Parts: sequence; C-alpha cells; structure tokens
Amino acid sequence: MAHNVFRGLGIALITPFTPDGAVDYVALKRLLQYQIDNGADFLCILATTGETPTLTADEKKRIKDLVVEMAGGKLPILMGCGGNNTAAVVEELRTGDFHGIDGVLSVCPYYNKPSQEGLYQHFKAIANATKLPVVLYNVPGRTGVNMKAETTVRLARDCENIVAIKEASGSLEQVDEILKNAPRDFDVISGDDALTYPMVACGAVGVISVIGNALPREFSKMIRLEKKGEFEGALKIHHRFTDLFSLLFVDGNPAGVKAVLHQMGFIDNVLRLPLVPTRLTTLQRISELLKELKI
Repeated sequence: MAHNVFRGLGIALITPFTPDGAVDYVALKRLLQYQIDNGADFLCILATTGETPTLTADEKKRIKDLVVEMAGGKLPILMGCGGNNTAAVVEELRTGDFHGIDGVLSVCPYYNKPSQEGLYQHFKAIANATKLPVVLYNVPGRTGVNMKAETTVRLARDCENIVAIKEASGSLEQVDEILKNAPRDFDVISGDDALTYPMVACGAVGVISVIGNALPREFSKMIRLEKKGEFEGALKIHHRFTDLFSLLFVDGNPAGVKAVLHQMGFIDNVLRLPLVPTRLTTLQRISELLKELKI
C-alpha cells in the first residue's frame, strides 16, 4: 500500500483576492511563506476553502505552479481533484498536470446522492486512474451524502493507493469505527478544526485545517503535544480557540478565516460570489476575540 505523507497540520489553503476580485498572487506568496515558517506539515490546495468552484482553469494552474515552486520539496502538497461526474474526474487525473503534487484529495460526489455502492465504484475508478496517493474526503454537510465507515474501510482494503480519509462527518463514532476496522497503514485525518483534539486522541494522524491559515504555529503545537501524549497541554490550546472555531464558520467557510486573515493584515476581505464576507457583527466579534487572544 502507498504511504500517507499527509500527517500533522495540513493547511486548507485559502485563495486571496484583490479588491477588484482578481487572484492576489502577492498575498498568496506571503501567506505560503508564513505557513512554511510557522509549523505547517503539509498544504492542501484547490479544495473547498480555496473557493475552487469559482476559479478558472488558468487561475488553478497558476496557483498550483506557485505553490509547487515555493513549497515543493519543503512540504508535501495535496491537491483537490474531485466532482460528481466520475468520468470527468478520471479524465482529469489521466491528462492533468500533477507535476510536483504528492497526492490528490477527492470529495464524495455531491448533488447526485449516490448509494454506498455508487461511492465505492466512484472512488475505485479514481484510484485506478492515478498512481498518486488518494485521500478520500467525506463531508456530508456539503455533499448531501455520508460515506459510511464500512465503505471507507472497503476502499482502504481494496485500493492500494487510497491512503487516508479526511473525515468531516462530525461523528466521532464513525471515526472510531474506521480506525478500528481499516488496515493499519490507512490513516484518518480530521476535517473539522473543532473536533481535531478528540479525533487525534482517538488515533487520527492530523488535520486539514481552516484555522491553520491564520494560526499555524499554535494549532501545530496542539497536535504535536497530543502525539507526544501531553494531552493536558494540548487541551489548553484546544480550549483557547473553541470560541474562534465557532465564529469561523457561523457565516460559512472561508468567510470566517478570511476575516481573521484580513484583521491580521494578510489579505483583503474579498470572496467570490456566491460567497460573501462575514456579517459586520461577526467581524467585530472576531476582532475582539483576536485582541483577547493577543493575536
């Protein structure tokens, strides 16, 4: 089975935009350097938090090339490649440019609402279409379908290059069932910042984090402490940020983390429609909380 290199703190990288809505590559470079210098273990690009559905093919290629140029060889790079048309995803995997990419993150098909057998066949076709390691992404709150633990375990057993799952079902029971029954070399990665502490305690190997865009040093410290068995110190960090976790998602993702990064001076607070920035009340609360946290 292929080896999973996506462990520890992974950053679900945002896409900064200029006030007129263009991709802000200067801000992206600055943000990438900040991640490299402050404890990020890997990068996850062109996925949900990156507002990928609103990016053009040219923008995606330029972002991918920039990340590979800056971080390639320093941090493993996981790139989003998924959809609800299996044939189209397979074609992209066979013909796309994956130079410098260490693995692909593939989301459960959304809108179609496939059965568990449909999910299994979809991901099996994806695994067969690439030699790269594949990380499954289960996020029923966005896709409308939950991939059950038994389906995940079946894929882990049957497909050598399916190495991990980003689990964002919100169910610790489901996470535990995967960890109990999957092959030993198959990993679970948290897809929910607020549940990362309990998931790592259960045996998850890390997180693909939204808050890590802004606070990589603090969040990576929490995971490292936990992995060393220093649960009390890790729990203090977890509790320090629980209010911020909820604020980040109250107006949707990545609106919350973009508001935080704007307050920190990294980016303009701009999203592409149909997403919009956080409400003013949320922005004010984020600003107050960052002052309380001394960030």
